[in-house]
Amino acid sequence: MLYDDFRAMNSHLMLGAEGEAEQVEAGFKAVRAFIAASEARFTRFSEDSELSQLNRTAGGWFIASNDLFEVVQLARRLMDQTCGLFDPSIMGALQRAGYDRSIDEIRAAGARASAAAPESWATERPQAFTGVTFKPEWHAIHLPAGTQIDLGGIAKGWIAEQAAIILGRYASACAVSAGGDLFVYGLPQGDGFWPIALEDPRDPDKTVAVLQVRDGGLATSSITLRRWVQDGRERHHIIDPRTGEPAVTDWLSVTVVAPHTATAEAFAKAILIAGTAQAQALADRVAGIEFIGIKQDGSLWGSRHARELLDVTGEIV
Repeated sequence: MLYDDFRAMNSHLMLGAEGEAEQVEAGFKAVRAFIAASEARFTRFSEDSELSQLNRTAGGWFIASNDLFEVVQLARRLMDQTCGLFDPSIMGALQRAGYDRSIDEIRAAGARASAAAPESWATERPQAFTGVTFKPEWHAIHLPAGTQIDLGGIAKGWIAEQAAIILGRYASACAVSAGGDLFVYGLPQGDGFWPIALEDPRDPDKTVAVLQVRDGGLATSSITLRRWVQDGRERHHIIDPRTGEPAVTDWLSVTVVAPHTATAEAFAKAILIAGTAQAQALADRVAGIEFIGIKQDGSLWGSRHARELLDVTGEIV
């Protein structure tokens, strides 16, 4: 297995691939170029990105690239599938909570003071993301006036999967990990699965379980990874669309295994926000979704078939 690791999208990226060294190295180069171009397209932290251009045209039609059009359509579908708990139109709430720059900049300089909140969260998003419309023949997107979207995690998941597909053209088996998002393509020689460590959200140097991933995507959402202090309060980046505030939940982290990484990303976030009481009902909305969560007390809690995915010493409830 050959590896390449680097930092992009405010995350640590790891590429792993089996195959002829010269071919794999060419694949690594192609993936790096794709990820750099995709980050420039989807980031909300650059006024020049295509996403920022789309946000500036809210209230009118925007002719999008194939990639942006695909991801925005996917985001709209996943919003429905998660009962609105995944919602890209929470950018104003993210900014008020202090996530108005990249996490690297916030860690270096600290969060800015919170801005004044609107009279009600509902009035800030008159139609929110439910009002987005599309003209597929033009690749045109219409955001309701006043709507601003952040594709963050779902774009990262989509990019990881597309990068793995690209790398798969140069390798017999490969995996692309982008922070908490992963897609595996093929299987390592002599193995029936990819062993993926499940990180302890209380201590990233510790592993609480090993996941046996055979194909498809995986994503982890956590309230402990991206945290900062704003106005004397601890804040995190998982916004509950129902309140416009960082989610209050009985989970520390949720990991979802699904056929596609973007789906895993959206459902990991939704299940984290929903809490344990609604977790299984959410997972049942789409075929092929399994989840493993770590509760506030450190115990593991999983979906019906979670034990089939894990090789653990601890007990799954």
